[in-house]
Amino acid sequence: MRSARTLRQVQVAVTVQRSLHHQHPPPPARSAGIVGAPFCKGQSRGGVEDGPERIRAAGLQRRLQQLGCAVKDYGNLTFEDMSLDEPMGLLKSVRAVGAANQKLSEAVRAVKEDGHTAVMLGGDHSLAIGSIHGHSAAVGELSVVWVDAHADINTPLTTYTGNIHGQPVSYLLHELRSKVPVLPNFSWLKPCVSAADVVFIGLRDVDPAEHYILKMLGVKTFSMSEVDQLGVARVMEETCDYLSARCFVSLNRGKKPIHLSYDIDAIDPSVAPATGTPVVGGLTYREGVYITEHLCQTGLLSAVDLVEVNPLRGQTEEDVRSTVSTAVDLLLGCFGRVREGNHLPDYRLPDP
Repeated sequence: MRSARTLRQVQVAVTVQRSLHHQHPPPPARSAGIVGAPFCKGQSRGGVEDGPERIRAAGLQRRLQQLGCAVKDYGNLTFEDMSLDEPMGLLKSVRAVGAANQKLSEAVRAVKEDGHTAVMLGGDHSLAIGSIHGHSAAVGELSVVWVDAHADINTPLTTYTGNIHGQPVSYLLHELRSKVPVLPNFSWLKPCVSAADVVFIGLRDVDPAEHYILKMLGVKTFSMSEVDQLGVARVMEETCDYLSARCFVSLNRGKKPIHLSYDIDAIDPSVAPATGTPVVGGLTYREGVYITEHLCQTGLLSAVDLVEVNPLRGQTEEDVRSTVSTAVDLLLGCFGRVREGNHLPDYRLPDP
């Protein structure tokens, strides 16, 4: 009579044989629609407009395809040069930012209507206005995960710098509509996100007015203090639990698509130094990539921004290479790459 141990060994052997010889149903096909947005007028440092091409040149499309992901690159948008774009009080380049985001909104909406996960390569973070607006125009209500060293939720009246890349969230939130004045080239924009549907991760440089706004609206935030205390796995579990609960509260019968807006400066500058506003004490490479892996596994990730890669801000070519390489790895995590390794669904061992 066979022992229980022998029976278990036989069962394991049968299971292995079946896994080798039988077709497993493939995971749902992923497709990426890439839009480049070489735009820098949301802030004052040149070079960030070169981010899209540097990310492409690092092999983004090829490496996505190696994951079994279909890729359509829609190319770079071209933006009108606003020669007469005088400041409005403290606000800089208002007309250029408004026009660029309107164009980007239309482009992202088209990508989503074509059935792809939208990938917006910036450019500065003011572009999230158009990217999130276009995503919402295509699919309706969204959850937004904002990964950044900064909250980017100043209003045009609380900003210290006048740079709109520090304000995009305030333009998008229903709750702050009355706090954003009428601005030229922004008449197309209507707020499309509720504050309760936004989660911030990685905060460590927040202005006083931004801190007030976050507390006033009860926005869910995980600063670097929480990341340190809880660990990134717990942060992502709580993020997804919170967003799932939000869908229940809002009586949304299906879970809302997730828009990930990822500023490369969320990553510590020891890893990603080539960016315009680096802040020490950021996410490690491992933490940064884990965020994208976890969101991908939800099956809800519907669009991603990767912004603020600025090749001119690296002190050395290695600084630039490290930053761009990290950006590519973050995007790959959004489309199913895991660090344990991947293989295509139809891969088979060759027979002798």
